[in-house]
Amino acid sequence: MRIGVVCHPTFGGSGVMATELANHLGRQGHEMHVISYAQPVRLDPFNTQVHFHEVQVQDYPLFLYQPYELALSSAMVETVRKERLDILHVHYAIPHAYAAFMARQILADQGIHIPVVTTLHGTDITLVGQLPAYKPAVCFSINHSSAVTAVSESLRQETIQQFNIVRDITVVPNFVDMKRYGRGDAAARLRIAQPDEAILCHVSNFRKVKRVLDVISIFAEVHQTRASKMVMVGDGPERPAAEALAIQLGVQDEVLFLGKTSDVERILGISDLFLLPSETESFGLAALEAMASGVPVIASRAGGLPEVVDHGRNGYLEPVGDIHAMAERAKYILSNASTHAMFSNQALEAAQKFSMEHIGQTYLNLYQQLIDGK
Repeated sequence: MRIGVVCHPTFGGSGVMATELANHLGRQGHEMHVISYAQPVRLDPFNTQVHFHEVQVQDYPLFLYQPYELALSSAMVETVRKERLDILHVHYAIPHAYAAFMARQILADQGIHIPVVTTLHGTDITLVGQLPAYKPAVCFSINHSSAVTAVSESLRQETIQQFNIVRDITVVPNFVDMKRYGRGDAAARLRIAQPDEAILCHVSNFRKVKRVLDVISIFAEVHQTRASKMVMVGDGPERPAAEALAIQLGVQDEVLFLGKTSDVERILGISDLFLLPSETESFGLAALEAMASGVPVIASRAGGLPEVVDHGRNGYLEPVGDIHAMAERAKYILSNASTHAMFSNQALEAAQKFSMEHIGQTYLNLYQQLIDGK
């Protein structure tokens, strides 16, 4: 197949998933064309089946804000025509689904009919899509897509509740490349912790919704009875408050703020427990990546997290904000080697259901159905 992928190029979940899907399908022999305003960070430069098309936005002094949607629609039209694409897959509703509708209309006038798959990832529905300036356009774009997928049942239900949707929405969860994750070596652990210390980990963009202050508080409770280190990966507006709370609770020497790093896989590989007490998560990709590394997860019972974390088997789910309950669950998992090994093995087993190979084939099946029916 010749497949067009439209995504944001940043470290966000939707851009990462879109890019990794393109890389994977390219390795399967499909011709992938990624369209974005910059080269995505995860795009494989050595994959000859994956091609990048940059959206050119012309700077004109008349416009206070340059019309990116128009430039994106034009880029889609040109790529479809030049590369003879079979299908377009747009990730994140804003502005991609809307721009894709315009591209389809332009192409239809030229006698070219191409199906469009729109994948909803989370904040395009739960946050940005709710803004009055965007909501009608988001609703229209979803309803006029050839097919719509959501990364969790929770997100599917929220989309139906918040928008007047007449189009079916299929749940196709996020995925993980199991080959990239696994347990790390003892030498790497010793760079962070002593042999008798447990390593807890958190990865996020440090926004309020991630509740990073809860992470610090949970760790402080765990540290009272279990020698341990807390590794904080990422950056964002809540970092200064998290650093201040670590000092206030007296654990500043045990909490490592690593900032943004491309070594997430290696850090997860040497971790013993992952904390994700978010207020909401459309799916919980960070939790899945931890599980693929054999790391049990303590998370909040919110959004799509119950669809990833199996309470009592590969981790625990507790109400949002219940710091004490999460700390007690963490202490239990870390209480002895056999308990931790059981949870770790079950985390790895559960992650297999979300393998890149399985989810990639699901998308290929959907593409083929639309192409056959167009």
